[in-house]
Amino acid sequence: MHRITFSADDFGLTESVNEAVERAHRDGVLTQASLMVAAPAAADAVRRAKALPNLRVGLHLVVIEGPAVLAPGAIPDLVDASGQFPSDQLRLGIDYFFRPRIRRQLAAEIRAQFQAFAATGLHLDHANTHKHMHLHPTVGAMMLAIGRDFGLTTVRVPNEPPAVMVALGVAQGLGARAMHAWTRLFRAQARRAGMRVNDHCFGLAWSGHMTPERVRALLPLLPKGRNEIYFHPATARDAALTRLMPDYEHRAELDALLDPEIRHLARSAETPR
Repeated sequence: MHRITFSADDFGLTESVNEAVERAHRDGVLTQASLMVAAPAAADAVRRAKALPNLRVGLHLVVIEGPAVLAPGAIPDLVDASGQFPSDQLRLGIDYFFRPRIRRQLAAEIRAQFQAFAATGLHLDHANTHKHMHLHPTVGAMMLAIGRDFGLTTVRVPNEPPAVMVALGVAQGLGARAMHAWTRLFRAQARRAGMRVNDHCFGLAWSGHMTPERVRALLPLLPKGRNEIYFHPATARDAALTRLMPDYEHRAELDALLDPEIRHLARSAETPR
């Protein structure tokens, strides 16, 4: 059987993202959304989610390039004076692995983000991380261990099958294949923690560019098992989206989630063959 979950990341980042999530769920194929609990429009996202009882909402954990929940004074080695995580993935990866003081602050912030999600009153459906930082062994282990205290049962493994991407005309170089192999470590880590995981995940190579044409081409090629396809939809480009994701096609990704042909193809893909 083919199972398809259509996901939206960055729920709560801006009201244009929140509006897109609401529309894509009400009128399109969107199944779930991942909430950034400290983002500027998080309260608006929670309000909308509570009016959408069938929308599954999880935590989009932020430990890079985004706002923290805890005050800067509580985690001075993690964030700047405004409470923002830096964007330097390499430096953060080294610090998270080798510096015990930073790891203690990281654990406190991860717990605070799970606590903030619990305070919304929403059911915790799943968890993943901004920029897929949970593939870092320290971040992944903390997300799983702390998440279990809050009822976490499902996590994303961002593994895009190289064979499918090659069939779609996307070259799979050493970096893409190494990334796919690396995800096996987190998959094993998650399964040891008793978590449910997807079998395949799409949206990495075309991140921010999951246009209707690309999604229509992808759906007939989905492998058997649990497939997650994730998006970054928005109804309009605002100042925050322009600054953070200047080349993303947010509106085109919303169009894909609203596309009637994609709905039909998804239903056909999930039909036993």
